[in-house]
Amino acid sequence: MGEMIVLAFDREDSAQRMIQDIDKLQKMQLIKLDDAATVVRHQDGKANVKQANSLVGAGAFGGAFWGMLIGLLFFMPWLGLAIGAVTGALTAKFADYGIDDSFIKEVANTIAPGTSALFLIVREATTDRVIDELKSFSGVTVLRTSLSKENEEKLREAFASPVESTATV
Repeated sequence: MGEMIVLAFDREDSAQRMIQDIDKLQKMQLIKLDDAATVVRHQDGKANVKQANSLVGAGAFGGAFWGMLIGLLFFMPWLGLAIGAVTGALTAKFADYGIDDSFIKEVANTIAPGTSALFLIVREATTDRVIDELKSFSGVTVLRTSLSKENEEKLREAFASPVESTATV
């Protein structure tokens, strides 16, 4: 399991913009994520949560593949495909991988209206290059991390946010 990082932004669109930049960094092989989610709290107080990775779709695809393969062995590939897809989707739906939904909702309820938050589980990263690429974002506050104190301090300095005492995840 990777390191958990939760960032808060002073604008509604900033978390989505950063996740787009992080997607580019993934394509450049500078960072690998296990999971990501964004929360936007609109001016009316309503919060929208968007998970970056669809585990249900991945589970259905994997189940369909294995189901069809097993179905081929018994000369019923379509039946195996259907059973595998349903089984894979249900397994992914009920398995609690990634960022805990209740934690996301808890943070969503604490950020101010007109702001956003980004949740990342980082498996590996070329830290200095990633931080250099993301330094251009302003209005970023590090809410929580599971990083070492030294790495958390580097992250806070990169976004020039004041150091505040927070609990680690």
